[in-house]
Amino acid sequence: MNILNKLSFTVGAVLLGGAVFAQDPMMNDQADPPVVKQADAVNENWKPSLVQDGVIDRVSHVNKAVELHDIREVDAAWKRRVWQEIDVRQKQNAPFVYQGDEFSGGGAFIEILIDAVKKGKIAAFNGFDDGFSTPLDLEAFENTIGGTEDSTLSIDPITLEEVWVKTRTEFNVHTVTKYRIKEDWIFDRNAGRMVVRIIGIAPLQDILNNDGSVRGVAPMFWLYYPDLRKVLANYEVYNAHNDLHRMTWTDYFDGRYFASYPIRNSANNPLGNNYSRDLRGLEEARRDMEDIYNKEMDMWKK
Repeated sequence: MNILNKLSFTVGAVLLGGAVFAQDPMMNDQADPPVVKQADAVNENWKPSLVQDGVIDRVSHVNKAVELHDIREVDAAWKRRVWQEIDVRQKQNAPFVYQGDEFSGGGAFIEILIDAVKKGKIAAFNGFDDGFSTPLDLEAFENTIGGTEDSTLSIDPITLEEVWVKTRTEFNVHTVTKYRIKEDWIFDRNAGRMVVRIIGIAPLQDILNNDGSVRGVAPMFWLYYPDLRKVLANYEVYNAHNDLHRMTWTDYFDGRYFASYPIRNSANNPLGNNYSRDLRGLEEARRDMEDIYNKEMDMWKK
């Protein structure tokens, strides 16, 4: 190519630059819309939307549990074990009974726990063994949540004779009104403060009489929280004040955003007795928790 042809080609490329770039196939391709991460649905009655349900262009939420630092025995200056209960009927604990959405998994908290056990994400232990020494196999777990069977007297429409018919009541998530947590309060010399670590969580189910009245409560099963917190990081907590400000269940428990009250303490309690349910028991529980709160300042004075 001679010099004149080269100049002609260069001028033509400059003049037609817009057309050249407009024909660039990379410029015609539209970017794929972001895929918004949805929690693994735990409620079979809930179905995710097939379109963008809302006007906000949400990005993918990649949630994971932040690893907690290990507490060495040499750094643990003081420890006390506390058992507390979370009543879902309290207003502050409303997220536990939220029916769910695409980010919470589409179910109440108990449904998230049951789904995790059924899918093998977490092991369940006997509800009356908070030492995690009696694991439940899937059959035993199904019997725990499988509802109740009963027999009712009915009239056969053909023979008009009275016959006993077996009926089955399916598990009702609303019968789980409380959660019991076992936790350790430790003064960590390395961190220079009191550290609270949840060890286990157990849902408490109301035991109903035939007339619907509550006869009592019983723990369904225990879950080891250090393993559970990795699962809960995939589900977000309902916020009653702002639909956009969401946190994971792991952050919710680690940040202690729930309301609870102590039912037992390891201090001066060799028999492992619970506080009495009267006013005296409430006062004793309050005094024991104040001792724990004040222990952090006492450790700094020493």
